[in-house]
Amino acid sequence: MSESLCTSSGKSGLPPGSLIHVGEVLEPVGSISIVDYSKGKFEEKKLQSIDEIIQYKDSDTVTWVIIEGLTNVEIVERIGAIFGIHQLVLEDILNTNQRPKFEEYDDHLYIVLKCLLPGGENFTVNNEQISLLVLKNFLIMFKEKKDEVFHPIRQRIKTSSGKFVSLGSDYLAYAILDFIIDQNFILLDLLDESITSLEDSLFEGEPTQDMLYKIQRLKREMISIRRYVSPVRELLAEMIRSESDLIHENTHIFLKDVSDHSIRVVESIESYRDILTGLLDIYVSSVSNKMNQIMKVLTVFTSIFIPLTFIAGIYGMNFEYMPELKWKWAYPLTWAVFIIIPLVLLAFFKRKKWL
Repeated sequence: MSESLCTSSGKSGLPPGSLIHVGEVLEPVGSISIVDYSKGKFEEKKLQSIDEIIQYKDSDTVTWVIIEGLTNVEIVERIGAIFGIHQLVLEDILNTNQRPKFEEYDDHLYIVLKCLLPGGENFTVNNEQISLLVLKNFLIMFKEKKDEVFHPIRQRIKTSSGKFVSLGSDYLAYAILDFIIDQNFILLDLLDESITSLEDSLFEGEPTQDMLYKIQRLKREMISIRRYVSPVRELLAEMIRSESDLIHENTHIFLKDVSDHSIRVVESIESYRDILTGLLDIYVSSVSNKMNQIMKVLTVFTSIFIPLTFIAGIYGMNFEYMPELKWKWAYPLTWAVFIIIPLVLLAFFKRKKWL
């Protein structure tokens, strides 16, 4: 079965291992390329057919196959047939809603995680699922779209004359994982700039609805980053504990270093999440304080006009015998009282530091 689908619910009722693309179509037309290398040799080219990789299958070189675009299910199905990949692994490769994980089989390893990249001027995060099949002297990468994200790794292979080209596919897998996780530090730097700018705006000016929108948007992005990054620690821990012959002993120390990086990323995310929660509390407090200031001013004005209203109410009554109504200076005297009372109340409020 080979189809393309958008949501996981569409697979309901299908047998396990059904090969259906699930997720957003980021690359309608896929491509296949390889990087084949060893000490003193480097070859990079595009392939017209997936069957062309068979000639590299039994070579002593390390072959990195890059498949960009997952809508062509037949390519994934053919790779499964050539290398004997488990059908459930092929199903997971085509489902782009996977949680980062590591699975170990007799003759191959399966790794899946998200590559997170900055999206635009405002802090947004784009994610792309990366699936890796690690075999002896072979690494097959499945990407959702065409881009040059991993160009630095190809350049390292091309220019290296030492460790990189002397080690196997497990070291290449480590290099890819290290690169993906290091991209998170770029995101964290951009996130730090956004939070610092927002913090300055909140402390220096009055709270606005736009500030609340920015805080909520950053919190949503943080939740997304945390969901994709947190499981990577578990993934790397399982790789370090693995006794598979496909992961050499020398590679474990490099994987531990990547694991340390992932822990740093997660800890940074947690700290930024706490900062955003604090900013939201400050925003709410600022809005409440602003409302209290407004209510205080209104209360003061109300307090000033209450006695004036009382006096006006008394002399607005239509009693016949009110001696003050016959006084010559009654009107100017009333105005004097109207002026003196607010001045006395204002002085009293200031003395009490209510204003």
